Amino acid sequence: MARASIVGWAHTPFGKLEDPDVESLMARVSGEALSHAGLGAEQVDGIYVGVMNNGFSKQGFEAAQVALGLPELAHVPAMRLENACATGSAALYAALDFVESGRGRVALVVGAEKMTATPLAQTSDILLSASYRKEEADIDGGFAGVFGRIANTYFQKYGDRSEELARIAAKNHRNGVENPYAQMRRDFGFEFCNLVSDKNPYVAAPLRRTDCSLISDGAAAIVVADEEVAEGLARSIGFRARAQANDILPLSRRDPTAFAGARLAWDKAKAAAGITLDDLDLVETHDCFTVAEMIEYEAMGLAEPGQGYRVVREGITQKDGRLPVNASGGLKSKGHPIGATGVSMHVMACLQLMNEAGGMQIPDARLAGVFNMGGAAVANFVSILERRR
Repeated sequence: MARASIVGWAHTPFGKLEDPDVESLMARVSGEALSHAGLGAEQVDGIYVGVMNNGFSKQGFEAAQVALGLPELAHVPAMRLENACATGSAALYAALDFVESGRGRVALVVGAEKMTATPLAQTSDILLSASYRKEEADIDGGFAGVFGRIANTYFQKYGDRSEELARIAAKNHRNGVENPYAQMRRDFGFEFCNLVSDKNPYVAAPLRRTDCSLISDGAAAIVVADEEVAEGLARSIGFRARAQANDILPLSRRDPTAFAGARLAWDKAKAAAGITLDDLDLVETHDCFTVAEMIEYEAMGLAEPGQGYRVVREGITQKDGRLPVNASGGLKSKGHPIGATGVSMHVMACLQLMNEAGGMQIPDARLAGVFNMGGAAVANFVSILERRR
């Protein structure tokens, strides 16, 4: 099977942006990504768009909107994918499959979301579409409430780890100061993140505001090419391995604190790559809520179930630790425009591998892991990335 590489990318800042809609956001990154790759629109064989939408906009059919910003793409086959918060990775993996199957040589991947124009109550309801509404629609706090329930269950089993969650939040906010694309470039410090206050209230107890990722606008794009095309370009980031594993949607039918699908995806990717965690130089992981990041430490194999707090206390995932996690600031600081997130996480890893991450840079980064999930660890994607050129 042919190997596909990431050969170019583009990224808007994340936050409350003036761009009025997804169409304008995608237009900002589509041409820029192709220019970064050194390719023309006429060389694109397929377009893969990741936008969740599900009510953020009455305008759907986002796959057809890429050509509105880049008319040269009007006749290129395009499709939109949706996989909750893993929408961006779903679009990227579909593009990789397209190229590696030989159906095309170059694919453009665009992930985007416009969230901040929607009233907060409506946004909370839209995000609940990533849960099992038949059983979970009435959880207080919307999707934050889903993870508040997961945190409560975890604390009941393993003890109150609110302090460790605050340390994760503080770590990611500190890292995000160095990310020029981040929505929240502010180091809040541990004490602020750990204290419940008027400025840091409970959103869905035991989760405080600083335990929750941000509502964001933004877009990111990636260009994927086959080996022959990539050989003539300036950069090539390859996949040592990639894996996807799902889990059952309702929380009632599984252990919500196990993230079994995430563990399976990590196990499959590590086995396919022939590596252990010790071989990785960094990980970008899906910290939609701080409790998710802590459980993900366990799912990736950094700790046994219930022992993720030790990873925090020992500083293993700090920027200067044994395995830096979310040197970009993660979703917590960078922001979480749903459709863009998975694409953005891969771009952050690519910057590290190209030694172009600026103040975020992990020295001598050669092998990076990316974990992006949809829902409460329902759709789970793990990529092991390495620089080929």
